[in-house]
Amino acid sequence: MTKIIKKISVPLISLLLLLNMSSAGIAETTVSSEVGFIFNTLLFLICGFLVMFMAAGFAMLESGMVTSKSVSVICAKNIGLYAISGIMFWLVGYNLAYGIPEGGYIGNFIPWTDASALETGYSDGSDWFFQMVFCATTVSICSGAMAERIKLWPFFLFAAILSGVIYPIVMGWQWGGGWLASIGFSDFAGSTLVHSTGGAAALAGIIILGPRFGRFDSKGNPKAIQPFAASSIPLVTIGVFVLWLGWFGFNGGSQLAIGSFTDAVAISTIFINTNLAACGGVLAAAVITRLLFGKTDVVQMLNGAIGGLVAITAEPLAPSPLAAILIGAMGGAIVVFGTKLLFSFKLDDVVGAIPAHMFAGIFGTLVVPMTNADATFNAQLIGVLSINIFVFIVAYIVWSIMNSLFGIRLSKEAQAKGTDVTETGVIAYAIRD
Repeated sequence: MTKIIKKISVPLISLLLLLNMSSAGIAETTVSSEVGFIFNTLLFLICGFLVMFMAAGFAMLESGMVTSKSVSVICAKNIGLYAISGIMFWLVGYNLAYGIPEGGYIGNFIPWTDASALETGYSDGSDWFFQMVFCATTVSICSGAMAERIKLWPFFLFAAILSGVIYPIVMGWQWGGGWLASIGFSDFAGSTLVHSTGGAAALAGIIILGPRFGRFDSKGNPKAIQPFAASSIPLVTIGVFVLWLGWFGFNGGSQLAIGSFTDAVAISTIFINTNLAACGGVLAAAVITRLLFGKTDVVQMLNGAIGGLVAITAEPLAPSPLAAILIGAMGGAIVVFGTKLLFSFKLDDVVGAIPAHMFAGIFGTLVVPMTNADATFNAQLIGVLSINIFVFIVAYIVWSIMNSLFGIRLSKEAQAKGTDVTETGVIAYAIRD
């Protein structure tokens, strides 16, 4: 009998001790450093290719929003800017951001090289790839806003400058440990660092470029460009869903680790809040357009989803689910009213990128202290102002210089024929009389 009791008690006591140890240290990393290295690297790679897929989402959204005579150029711009961003971020961008001294302003102009070490916690290559696709996303924001009247190769040149110099500098101010990080500025996944940066650069561009011919009537009211206001609303819808999917990689991967219980739970929470914010943005845009304009505007609903996603990106972990819905709803509302604001200034943003990315990004960054007690409004305001003003001024100067040297705008005749004919010679859709 004693032997039987011993046989039962020993494993039982061991199990109880194991459960006690697990509950006491459940938030601690229990895997080896090498296994943690593998998990974290996989997080960057998997989330990185989700963000890379957002390039397809932008291409679809923009192709559907422009008229049918400008679709091939949109496709050329999107695959071109992705290629340019990849090369420039390797050549100078990564080390401009991460070679910055602590509390500093700018890194160094040397190409990235792999220096992976187990102590880092993830492979350098996975981090480079993850950060590169963020860079390409920033440039994509400019593409749609300036569509149907900008020359292709000046846009490619600006894409090289934005991805290689402008974006990496402001990225380094926070994520590279620069001066904004030192004052406590918080931007979890880039509402301002990525989205406002792209939006501010686009705003400077459309001011220099001017609106499309026929976009506003003699009284300054916006009107549809013929023969179609948009080439394909279903394509826009698919593009938004692709962006929505990619955003889980955008925000989830920004946790930067998945080797512990705490990180795994955090990423799950980020996914939930990201999704709920987009839902809030869609419904807010639907309700507002119905109440104010008498019809439910599907384009604003689609952009409302993006506005909600952008707004939650600055802090997708700390908010409660209800707070995430409200933040996203405000992002959707900002898209609707921001679009009207641009119209009042006769600014032609073809796809609504500036309200969705710049305006919603500013809002999302400023409300971080409402859910994250470690953030302060003063630091958030300084970050928002410094990044948007810097990017706008530099982009305005670059666009102005290019416009003076060789012109960035297509002629009226070229716009009438369509950018597909004049810029690529490849017609996306046959237009019937």
